[in-house]
Amino acid sequence: MRLAGPLRAAVVLLLLGLTWLLASTILKGDGTSLLARFFFRGGSEEPTAEPKPHKYKCGLSAPCPQKHLAFRLVSGAANVIGPKICLEDKILVSSVKNNVGRGLNIALVNGVSGELLEIKSFDMWAGDVADLLKFLRPLHEGTLVFVASFDDPATKLNDEARALFGELGSTAVKELGFRDSWVFVGAKGIENKSPFEQRMKNSKSTNKYEGWPESLEMDGCIPLRAAQDS
Repeated sequence: MRLAGPLRAAVVLLLLGLTWLLASTILKGDGTSLLARFFFRGGSEEPTAEPKPHKYKCGLSAPCPQKHLAFRLVSGAANVIGPKICLEDKILVSSVKNNVGRGLNIALVNGVSGELLEIKSFDMWAGDVADLLKFLRPLHEGTLVFVASFDDPATKLNDEARALFGELGSTAVKELGFRDSWVFVGAKGIENKSPFEQRMKNSKSTNKYEGWPESLEMDGCIPLRAAQDS
């Protein structure tokens, strides 16, 4: 009876040896790694971490085609967090850059080269709409116009200002009201309405913040114009 323990251990070792030899023969010398995987990994492969989704310019989930500009617009959140305008992975407007203002934040870009032309904000609560009109009237054909609202984008808007944005491809500007959220990309000389526009109405029943709707975020790819079309 005293030999039962050692005998049993010997039988187990013998079976292990035979298993190793069999595996080695079948897998042509790979029996050692097979046993190691079985005993030290529980008989299964370790799970591999899923790759993180690749982010492209301005955080887009897919790259833009050639001769297109990647952009992302974020309207302001209430009157606390400023808007953001990103173009080709460069932040043009943001609170960090300290160049945002209450009302409409606008970046003008050359529609042929993609070159930044000018950045300006217009206070549509206490400012003068004449400043906005002087800014929009002389735009050259093909100029791209990126707009992100902050706080109140509409109180000082008059019919002419709304018409000028309409000529840039906006349809929402007709209804844009007090403290609405608005993001828009248009172009001087556009023939149809712009596909890049979002508006969130200020409504007590749906507002995310007490007196303001939620922030809007929009991204996409803007085609550059051919030089002869400029």
